[in-house]
Amino acid sequence: MSQTVNINEQPIASRIDWVFDLAQRYSAEFCSPDAFLARERYLALHPTAIAVLKCMDGRINIPVATKTPPGIIQPFRNLGGMFDMGWPHLGEVLAQYVQRMIKSGRRVLILITYHFSRGDAHRGCSGFGCDTEAAIAHTRQIRRQMEAIFGVAHDSVYPLICGFETDEDALLLHNSDGCILDLSADMTADKLESELALRFNDMPQEMRSDLLPLLVGNLSHINGLRQEKRTLTIEHREWMICLGRGFDFLHTPNLALIIGPYSPDLADPIRKAASIIENNMKAGRIPDDGFLLLASVPYDEIGVDRARAVMKSDFLSKFAAEVIEREFPDLAVKMILHTAVLDWNSRRLETLSGPGGAGN
Repeated sequence: MSQTVNINEQPIASRIDWVFDLAQRYSAEFCSPDAFLARERYLALHPTAIAVLKCMDGRINIPVATKTPPGIIQPFRNLGGMFDMGWPHLGEVLAQYVQRMIKSGRRVLILITYHFSRGDAHRGCSGFGCDTEAAIAHTRQIRRQMEAIFGVAHDSVYPLICGFETDEDALLLHNSDGCILDLSADMTADKLESELALRFNDMPQEMRSDLLPLLVGNLSHINGLRQEKRTLTIEHREWMICLGRGFDFLHTPNLALIIGPYSPDLADPIRKAASIIENNMKAGRIPDDGFLLLASVPYDEIGVDRARAVMKSDFLSKFAAEVIEREFPDLAVKMILHTAVLDWNSRRLETLSGPGGAGN
């Protein structure tokens, strides 16, 4: 955690260099032979495709919390963890992902997450005003929407409400009857398989078998944290606004505010994120010498797909910059703008422009 505190206190140029170095190191590790073979072996043993809808909060790192190889779980992240399947872009992206998996013969498990802290309610999700019940109600709404789209039988697509307790990184699985399988509550690996079958008997056997390694990994992760007795970070010190997709390398608490390109009203989360950055500066939680606005869009193939990603990233960065310049003029002069695309196959972040923005 000291590394995070130190980087948050560095000059803005040093912080930005650190971010792009972090992205390069993440890609290098993802592309290593060991990581590639680990993913291939894992998918051969556990073919169920797994996606997760989650908040932008850097504490919510499902692959790390479940000891799952990077690249297995498909993330969908948004400020506050708020999603609506009626949003045109979100509906299209998620439906295309599901159909692609189904056509390849794979079932799809979708984790619809909320997060909270048992130790201090103020460490909960700021998007819901730290109101956990409101966050849970929102996940239930998303589950109903997914059932309306993908069906209620759950044989091919299973939407699973999943809590994430950030003090111990513990998963809490909600079944359709309202019962909760809490992995922090004296659960053992030996009991998991039977408990999963008992409480989620509407989940296909193959899917339960592929979910089980995540839960066993979470138990191991929780036990490791309990022995470690880590210090919990309470104070928010974000100094980045990230807009788009492809920010998996930024799983560091209190660093970035990540806005997925899903809502038809992108200006609203941009305003909220800018307000948080401005308040952090005024309170002295971060230096007031600048903040980073980073737009990123992933692409699968070179040529047309990459060209489309470049154009979309450019649009997102300009759109966000205009909102901030119009509504936060004093903050805008401290904005440093970078535009990028992400090669999804290698997770390599390619910068297109920057530094830029009103302050340059």
